[in-house]
Amino acid sequence: MTIAKADYIEGLAKGLAVLEAFDTERQRLNATLAAQRTGITRAAARRHLLTLADLGYLETDGSHYWLSPRVLRLAGSYMATSRLPRTLQPTLNRLAQHTQAAFSAVVLDGQECVIVARSAGAAEPVRHLAYGLHLGARLPVHATSTGRVLLASWPKAELGAWLKGRELPRITPFTEVGMARFKALIDQVRQDDFCLAREAHELGIHALAVPLRNMQGQTLAALNVVGTGEQLSDAAVQHKWLPLLLEAARELRPLL
Repeated sequence: MTIAKADYIEGLAKGLAVLEAFDTERQRLNATLAAQRTGITRAAARRHLLTLADLGYLETDGSHYWLSPRVLRLAGSYMATSRLPRTLQPTLNRLAQHTQAAFSAVVLDGQECVIVARSAGAAEPVRHLAYGLHLGARLPVHATSTGRVLLASWPKAELGAWLKGRELPRITPFTEVGMARFKALIDQVRQDDFCLAREAHELGIHALAVPLRNMQGQTLAALNVVGTGEQLSDAAVQHKWLPLLLEAARELRPLL
């Protein structure tokens, strides 16, 4: 969506950019770091940090700032009002209860993918297996099974434009960063209509994903299961996990 310049509130945009500057790599920021991560001046970053702290969205020791629990109001409002997570949650919980594995539903947001629904009741060893796979987690689209499935839903021309001039960061030794090979990988995902990613995002973590489409054929999200290499062996994928995910996707389609 494009709006008129007169309708654009630059201060609000900068304030939100400061909030988004906090992540697992930088949990505490001062004005200098916030300015570097947002591209605004140090003076502007300082004012935004002070304002956000005054509003209760940040806590501070006088030098550094960090997110306060009040930020969860924003995420909570999304979870309470968005139809997609509420529609998917019962299915994810049922799958987890039946298999004792961990399931997620993921959507694209800009250049990242975001977990919008996460199964409850997964087995403890699996639940603690992967780092950072929590509700609201932002993941690199090129290195995850769900991200690759979502990219495969794009027209080839749109995907080519998105990849043009882009560098694919190497996260593990198994992350595909070569542009030609990555395009071939997405072509294969598009043909298979699923993606099996082995240790591309985190060593020891294997994930299988399928697209979640509505009745009009639009891919709205991706559904995946995460486990060890033994749990997601080639045989187990073909005979257990892939049929399970595809059946769940078929059941959800009329609801999306």
